[in-house]
Amino acid sequence: MTTVQFTDAEGTTRLIEANVGDSVMETAVRNGVPGIVAECGGSLSCATCHIFVDEDQDLAALPEMSDMEDEMLYGTSVDREDTSRLSCQLPVAEGMSLCVTTPETQV
Repeated sequence: MTTVQFTDAEGTTRLIEANVGDSVMETAVRNGVPGIVAECGGSLSCATCHIFVDEDQDLAALPEMSDMEDEMLYGTSVDREDTSRLSCQLPVAEGMSLCVTTPETQV
């Protein structure tokens, strides 16, 4: 099963079955996950789908961060961390079991 576990800033967790090929952001929006605003709809022109990938995840297994994503992460409402990513830039892969946390605010 391909899943994404979303944990919000208060610690509430939602485990969602994800469609392969969708982005983590699309999965969140489709399932009403609070904490993912996604103002630009995934066009990499905002930072309102900022997430923190859990440190125990294999970060090297995720797609490499592009220069544009790296730049956009400097515009987040909550300071970026070493595990910060934009969820619109993370495609769901077959068998993925990803755990992420949403920041306290996106705007």
